[in-house]
Amino acid sequence: MDLNETAGWYGVIALLMAYGLVSFSLIQSNSVVYHLLNFTGALGIIAISLKRKNYQPVALNVIWGVIALIALARLVLRV
Repeated sequence: MDLNETAGWYGVIALLMAYGLVSFSLIQSNSVVYHLLNFTGALGIIAISLKRKNYQPVALNVIWGVIALIALARLVLRV
């Protein structure tokens, strides 16, 4: 398994973990962990999708990642 495949699987696991943890109230939706899982998960899916030239997931996850990054920055910087 190459690095892009590993990144893609990490992305799937991270996004599902973020959703599951919030859904079962194990973390809050305004936590750093939640936004980091969303941001890094999106990056993982972008990596594998670009390698496979599958651009719909790239578009979705670029937007997903930007939202997560903005939310994370607002949380950390208290903006």
